Amino acid sequence: MMQMRSDGPILTRVEGAVLEVTLARGKANAIDLVTSRVMGEVFRDFRDDDALRVCILRAAGEKFFCPGWDLKAAAGGDAVDGDYGVGGFGGLQELPNLNKPVIAAVNGICCGGGLELALSCDLILASETAVFALPEIRSGTVADAASIKLPKRIPYHVAMDLLLTGRWFDAEEAQRWGLIKEICAPEDLLAKAWDLARLLESGPPLVYAAIKEVVREAEDMRFQDALNRITKRQFVTVDRLYSSEDQLEGARAFSEKRDPVWKGR
Repeated sequence: MMQMRSDGPILTRVEGAVLEVTLARGKANAIDLVTSRVMGEVFRDFRDDDALRVCILRAAGEKFFCPGWDLKAAAGGDAVDGDYGVGGFGGLQELPNLNKPVIAAVNGICCGGGLELALSCDLILASETAVFALPEIRSGTVADAASIKLPKRIPYHVAMDLLLTGRWFDAEEAQRWGLIKEICAPEDLLAKAWDLARLLESGPPLVYAAIKEVVREAEDMRFQDALNRITKRQFVTVDRLYSSEDQLEGARAFSEKRDPVWKGR
């Protein structure tokens, strides 16, 4: 079972099968190497705990979600190419085989590596006060993960505008380009995230796992090659799903006109 954290830069709590992770580091929630490694441990444990099905990532305070890399820590000796931990920057960016839904609840400033962290989640809810940017261009460096992900998520010319200018954009524009699912009043953001998490918690975990693996692995595959891998059960999660009790339960529940009871096996 995952251990709760009540102090330090990362706070966690569990309700049912939902894990809430709160980034709570100083005034701005900037991430240094130590914090990134802790986050990697938290998300790794979430991935490996069969009792947990959904995660919410949020931040303490109202002004900042996360500005990304802690430049003060870097000035003090944290190397930009240092050991970020098992999940890469922020614990999510490179964590392998994370086949459970992760929801980001974004309040306030979400820029640089903070935006890349949000992009590592599956669904993003944002406060009306949320603002976004990729300002790395202004400090003479590259937004590496965003340069890979953003042109695949939104129109190319829009992604390039954001990457090349580093300009700020608000939640309304983020929603217009499809980066976020919903805009919420600041006081409703966490409740809305929990509503979504509980909806996902009630769903079929083996199907979620298959969806995440297929989406991840098929990203650079030809359509027919990916489809062949599904039909031939060559994805681990798909093979497990097609051999599961839950697969039979879904069919039975449909024929019996009742809600299914998912067991994750």
